[in-house]
Amino acid sequence: MAESLTRAPARLGWQLALLGFSQLIIAVDYNIVYVALPDIGKDLGFSAQSLQWVVSAYAVGYGGLLLLGGRMVDRLGARRVWLTAMVIYGLSSLAGGLATNPGTLITARAVQGMGGALLFPATLTLIFIGFPEGPQRNKALSVWGAIGGGGLAAGSVLGGLFTDWWGWSSVLFVNVPLTAIALVAGLVLLNADGPAQKGIRDFDVPGALLATAGSSLIVFGLASGPDKGWTSFQSLGTEAIGAALLLAFFIVEARTSSPLLPLRLLKVRTLSVTMVVACLFMATLSTGYYLLTTYLQPVLGYSPIKAGLVFLPLCIFSMAAGQLTAPLLTKYGLRKVFTGTLIVNGAGVAVTALGMSVGGSVWALMPGIFLWGLGGGVGFTVTFAAAGMGISPLEQGVASSAVSTTQQVGGAMGLAALVAVANHGLDFDGATPPSAGDIVDGLQLAGVIAGALVAVSALVTFFFLKDPAPTPLAAVAGDGVDTPAEEPVTTAS
Repeated sequence: MAESLTRAPARLGWQLALLGFSQLIIAVDYNIVYVALPDIGKDLGFSAQSLQWVVSAYAVGYGGLLLLGGRMVDRLGARRVWLTAMVIYGLSSLAGGLATNPGTLITARAVQGMGGALLFPATLTLIFIGFPEGPQRNKALSVWGAIGGGGLAAGSVLGGLFTDWWGWSSVLFVNVPLTAIALVAGLVLLNADGPAQKGIRDFDVPGALLATAGSSLIVFGLASGPDKGWTSFQSLGTEAIGAALLLAFFIVEARTSSPLLPLRLLKVRTLSVTMVVACLFMATLSTGYYLLTTYLQPVLGYSPIKAGLVFLPLCIFSMAAGQLTAPLLTKYGLRKVFTGTLIVNGAGVAVTALGMSVGGSVWALMPGIFLWGLGGGVGFTVTFAAAGMGISPLEQGVASSAVSTTQQVGGAMGLAALVAVANHGLDFDGATPPSAGDIVDGLQLAGVIAGALVAVSALVTFFFLKDPAPTPLAAVAGDGVDTPAEEPVTTAS
């Protein structure tokens, strides 16, 4: 009897551990290439401006396919999509590690992003349908968010270690065994999906094509700005075409009976505000890692492993802060916690940048890194906790994907724009390279601007976000929802 009473909680615990592990793969992979960028650039022949494509190609694939990925999760089943995504992730990582030229690596990173666009909403949906809204879901999301937030920082640490020990290709090869382990565990632990919701025949194909093409072109255009020029066709032209396609997407969604993104979801204030905030928040987060890596290696001359270890405190602070999310949300509510964590995170990035100097010490960066990690660890979790509040279980996938899409667009926008700010007036390819002092000046300016962007997002949450009313437990489950099958509980011998 005692054994049967504990089987269901134990299984849910293992499922949460697996879903946290899959989020770790996404988070680590997003940042693990940063510290390896100088070695990748030298070996494959990237220019100083085009090197950002190793990061941006992932964002193009990820941001472009997220809405489609989220709707596939809702329609076809979270487990099916999760398993498919793991296969894509593993194979594209193998191809990237074997790359011998920029084109192959950029393509592999874009396919990795596509795998992430399927894996992310599948993982988050499995959490949302497995844990009812309230303290249980907050706790599950705290675990998931702590792993995700810590994984972003851990990726830089591992990137430095792997690059020094086995070369830059190892930062991609590491995903192959990780995805293999996850696949085996997923086949055993994840509950089978129910029947697909209406299947492929009623799928919004025009909406899927327009959303994927429009989002991809906007991210592509933003990422092309620093390399090709902001007024070039590759930058401004593709952004304009992408915007036109997204406008057409919204027109199609308003008229179709089975939309990819039900427009009524945008009337949910919590979701719409979170989408705006996620865009600004990620613009700062992605830029911060790039700026710190640039300071540690080109300016201070750190090796990849030494630069990676500097990210270790950030990893520790992020993971520790993520564990605070559930009690903070329960005690203070969404609006206060969201606003506070954004202020702390933005201040951290700005203070870190202002601590940079020629011949400076890592200890001068620690106050900023502490604030950055604290705000990032809580902020990452709160963003996606807010995304699912007040949303039907049947639409959790598309809701989380809508937030993550704006997050990826913000990340690409912030990285492209602030890299241009940091490198303004610097000629890395000229006969005389820029001085360390000039590089630091650019990094500081970009860091302060990044911090200001987060301050703007804090104003958005403070003035426009409301704490949602608690959702009754009975409303969590619905007909046709792929809820985890409970283990039988014996109440009598």
